[in-house]
Amino acid sequence: MNVGPTAGRTGPPPAPSGRPGAERLRHVSLREQCLAVIRQALVSGEIRSGDIYSAAALAAKLGVSSSPVREAMLTLVNQGLLEPVRNRGFRVVAMSDDDLDEIYDMRLLLEVPATLRAARRARPADLDELSALAAEIESAARDGDVAAFLDADRRFHLTLLALSGNHRLTATIANLRDQTRLYGLENLAERGLLPAWADEHRELLSAIAAADEPRLETLIRHHLRHVRGEWETTEGRQPGES
Repeated sequence: MNVGPTAGRTGPPPAPSGRPGAERLRHVSLREQCLAVIRQALVSGEIRSGDIYSAAALAAKLGVSSSPVREAMLTLVNQGLLEPVRNRGFRVVAMSDDDLDEIYDMRLLLEVPATLRAARRARPADLDELSALAAEIESAARDGDVAAFLDADRRFHLTLLALSGNHRLTATIANLRDQTRLYGLENLAERGLLPAWADEHRELLSAIAAADEPRLETLIRHHLRHVRGEWETTEGRQPGES
């Protein structure tokens, strides 16, 4: 797992700026970076259900102190992604096929109309920002970098959904996305299939630019079917297995 250049600093922290709250702001930023890395490891299957993870062990791997990691893991407990194990650490909440079906149904009900609404409000500057994120997705796909692919894909869709103007809806969909288990992506990366999935983001942008709502709805539904099909699986099962 990689927390990036700021969160991964192993040397002493920068000197206090003298501004009230500066130390707290740095701590919050570090916690948020740890949260993003651990969440991504959960979704990709690097952190798997059944195993117990201590904040201290993850902090050592990330090269940071235990406090922000523990706070990040408690946030994931509140989101229903982890559960505490007394005196031992945290365990991933297991997801059954029924759980994943429910998540998929909810995402269809929420994400499709939210995406259509967001598309109506998109401005040229928004499309430029989304295009840059699509380029990141494509680059990660070519490199077979699943972690970078997941990160850029998450930012693409949540940036788009934020244009809907409903922050609670966007946060709800973000939480549903984080409850998925995309173990199948490693297999797809090994087979060189990620670039094909990455191309779908350009198709989405094309439909948005053309204000073609029927096509956009078809594309986002197709994209979500990938998540429940080729990408998303329960623990230990390969895509396509029943």
